[in-house]
Amino acid sequence: LAGTMATVNLRAVTSWVGIARLFAIVLSCIAFSLVASTMDFGGPYGTWCMFTWCFCFTVTLLVLLLELLELYPMLPFSWDDFTSAFSMLAALMVFTTSVVFPSTFIISPCNSSKCARQAVATTVSCLCFLAYALEVGLTRAKPGDISSFLSTVPGLLKVFEAYVACLIFSLLDKYSSKPGLQWCVAVYSICFIITFLIIIFTIGRCLSYIPCPLEKMLVGYSTLALMMYITATVLWPLYSFKDTKRPDPCGRDCSWNKNLGVTFLTIFNLIAYLVDLVYSTRMVFIRAP
Repeated sequence: LAGTMATVNLRAVTSWVGIARLFAIVLSCIAFSLVASTMDFGGPYGTWCMFTWCFCFTVTLLVLLLELLELYPMLPFSWDDFTSAFSMLAALMVFTTSVVFPSTFIISPCNSSKCARQAVATTVSCLCFLAYALEVGLTRAKPGDISSFLSTVPGLLKVFEAYVACLIFSLLDKYSSKPGLQWCVAVYSICFIITFLIIIFTIGRCLSYIPCPLEKMLVGYSTLALMMYITATVLWPLYSFKDTKRPDPCGRDCSWNKNLGVTFLTIFNLIAYLVDLVYSTRMVFIRAP
């Protein structure tokens, strides 16, 4: 009977990582509770913010319970890779929400009780982002340690690259009439699919079945993705803003603003792939002693 009982690992909630997760659970719960009490979270942006807080709360609570009861070794995937990828994803999602929510729903002057709750929810969301960022920093692999790929800098960058690509897809608008923009969308799609598959295969422990040197393959892919993103960084603004001026007024759904957002996100991913290539090359060709 004793062998079938789940053991309790108190270190899951007393370690620094566990404390960061507890803070993330409490803060995300407070954020979506405050916003829910205002009854003002309609539309795609409000739905996204509520989904982010609820999703991060639910998964982090599940992670904490599985580690507390030491049930995670029974799962058929790499637990360390999964938790590293999730903490990075949660940090990015909560950061985006902490920017989108106040810019969309808080109206100046803020002198009502509803606005006060929205402001507090924004502050709590920022603190929640810091909790997830702390978890990412605490679980990041030390130099030379590649036992958990998604906790290394290239692994964390893979999550960042995939997330930024998702943001780009959410902003795409009116690109089908220009071949240059179609190429850019193809770049975003191809790089996202391959990066997402790398993340999924890593968590599922499937990369070992690939019949070629994995580390060198990742370096080759990072090089190819970097070159493709260089072309997109040049072509997207060239074709998007050629012979066009910013309309006045240019509201929330203005195509010009969306194209500007895609331009900056493309640059962010270009930098991410460059750093990814540098770190991947160092991991493969410059071994730590």
